[in-house]
Parts: sequence; C-alpha cells; structure tokens
Amino acid sequence: MPLEAGDPARWRGQQVNGEVSGTPHPRGTGDPPHRGTPAPDGSRTEAMAEDWEPGPALGDRDVTPGGVLQRAGQEPGRQEEALMAELSELVQKVVKSSSWWERHGVDISILACSFLLLPAGFLCLRSAQAIPFLAGVLTLGVVHHTLTVKGSHLASHNALTESKSWGKVWAVFFIELCSAFTAEQATYNHVKIHHGYTNVIGLGDSSTWKLPFLNRYIYMFIAPLAVPIITPLVALDLLRNVEWKAVLRTLCCMFLGLYCHYWLLLNVSGFQSPWSALLCMLLTRSLLAHPYIHVNIFQHIGLPMFAADRKPKRIHLMSLGVLNLPRNALLDWSFGHSLISCHVEHHLFPSLSDNMCLKIKPVVSQYLKQKKLPYNEDTYASRLRLFLRRYEELMVHAPPITELVGIQ
Repeated sequence: MPLEAGDPARWRGQQVNGEVSGTPHPRGTGDPPHRGTPAPDGSRTEAMAEDWEPGPALGDRDVTPGGVLQRAGQEPGRQEEALMAELSELVQKVVKSSSWWERHGVDISILACSFLLLPAGFLCLRSAQAIPFLAGVLTLGVVHHTLTVKGSHLASHNALTESKSWGKVWAVFFIELCSAFTAEQATYNHVKIHHGYTNVIGLGDSSTWKLPFLNRYIYMFIAPLAVPIITPLVALDLLRNVEWKAVLRTLCCMFLGLYCHYWLLLNVSGFQSPWSALLCMLLTRSLLAHPYIHVNIFQHIGLPMFAADRKPKRIHLMSLGVLNLPRNALLDWSFGHSLISCHVEHHLFPSLSDNMCLKIKPVVSQYLKQKKLPYNEDTYASRLRLFLRRYEELMVHAPPITELVGIQ
C-alpha cells in the first residue's frame, strides 16, 4: 500500500503487497530497557497497552467536530496526536455503547467452552480406534492453544476483566499454569516492549522470533514442533530477572500445569508408558505451533522498521508496522481476532478484548483509509510465499530502517 506524495505519511521506498524497500541503515543495537527506564528517545513511549482506557479522548484541543486542526501551522506531532485522539473518541463511543457480554463475555465464554472440552479430549484418547483417538488429539490441541495463546494474550493485556486484581490472577493462571511461562516477563516483553516499540529496531522489531542459523524450510516447517520444549526452557532463563517470590510461584505453576497434563494422560487417557504420554503431550502442544510462529512474523517483519530516535508517533507507527490477516475460523477461535484479522486494531487499542477489536474494526479501517493512512492487509498464503522467497533478507540479515521523508 504505497503512500502517495500528498498522503499524511510518506517513507522513502515503496510497499507492495506487504513488501517494503527503503534506504538501508546500520541495524540499531541495544537490549530492551529495564522496567522503569524511559524510551530511547528520552520520552515515555506512546504505546503502552495498559495506558489506553475507554475514557475521555479529546480534551481542550483546537479541533473541529470532524477532528481537523484549525490552527494554521500546527506541528506534525500535534497533528498526529489529534488524529489519534479523534480515532480514540470514535472507538470510545463504540465501547461505551457495548454491553459487558460484547466487551468481555464472548471471549470468556470461548475460554470456558475450551475448559469444558478437556474431559472429552482426554477420554477420546482412551480409544484404540484411529478416528476417536485423532479427535482427542485435535480437541486437546485446539483447547491447549486457545488457553495458552488466546487466554494468555488477553490476560497479559488485562482484557478479560475490568479488575486489575483479577487481571493479575488470570495472567498467572493462563501464562504460568497453562503456558509454562513467566507472567512478569511475558507481560513486560510483550506489552511494554513489543507494543511500546512496535517495529523499532533493537526493541520491538520481533527479533526474538528470528533464528538466522536455520534455513527457511527448517524454520518455517520443522522448528515450530519444538515450541513446547523451548517455551519452558526460555522461561527458566528469564526467571533470573524476576524476584524470588515470583520465581517460586512461577516454578510451582509451571510444574503443576505440566504434571497435571502428564498425570491425566496416564490416569484418564490410559497411556501405558511415560514416553508415550510425553509424546502425546508434545503432539497436542505443538498442533498449532506452525501458524503460531507464522502469525507472529507475518504481521510485523517485512513492514517498515524504524530507529528508536526517529520513530513516528503512535498512530503512524501502528498503521505502518502492523498487518491484518483474513479471518479464519480455527485461528480466530484458538488465537483470537486481535492476533489474526484485527491486529492493527489491537495495536492501536490493546486493552480491548478480541470481540471488541472485531467490533471496532470497521471504524478503525474506515478512519485510517479516510485519512489516507496505511491499513495493511494480506493473506496467509501470500505472506508465506513472501517469507519463503525473501527469508534471507527478512529473517537472517538486518532489516533496513525506513527513512521517514516527512509526516505532514
């Protein structure tokens, strides 16, 4: 979606079907900032997930009812803030007119249904016949990813409830007990870093998903099978940065979650040996690992990247660096709309639930297109072909930094 010369945002280079070419610069360096440190540009990031709440969006700004700045000579930063404020006001109206069921109930019901399917999945695995057994594997695999991906993602953004106390409880439950990861580090790395610095080189540029020592076919089609093994190992390494009380809690939750899965396979599903139970655990926990890895790279890598000291404001950062995939029944259920077809909406308003992201999608897409801002969309198959064709450029070598010609 190339931006023309008269558009509100332009960058040097062109973007066609999700591909971006720009002026190369040395890749930015530096580790993610520790908690409490300011943004690299010396100011607080504009994109903290928990900072956006459905409250008053417009203050005493010099704007018309349509949201267009009237004062001549406004600075670009003020114009961008006005655009984001106007969009926030439109979204706020949708949120306020929505019921609790729309804001939280739909997604909670999906998670509750997944829990109710667990007994059926474990019992199907008792069968010696192929079809019931495979149905059990499919059921447990879908349930596992619904709880660990959708549940953990919503919990990390406190989008399951309006209570922060309950939000912390759900984060521990879904992230540590179900996903075998650490809640503090998952929330910090995803909410503070990835959302705060989306597509900023060296910070939120999705570098954690890159394994440059693997070739394209191993990375795209074989390596995802190891996700259930790698996840707890990475969590254990990250526990070095967590206080000891949280370490003990995380270790207990991780062990309890993994052992309960193993125990149920032995005592409910009737597996005769520990190795067969462990193999089934690996199979169910990696059932949707391929789309999980693919989605995480498809929606950011290959889009414009920015240096920390030259990143655009929030609305341009998110519209330029985020991409939506088409709706898919299986992935919508297991991963949630905010990770599939409403990823742009999610990055702009990350505290909203999956169902609310879907509800505000027409408002956001229409507004961005009306203001001639990018609204990136592409198909799963198209992105897969792109990454297989340009794997070396996108996943091995440092991505080029996008040069902003000007935001007008």
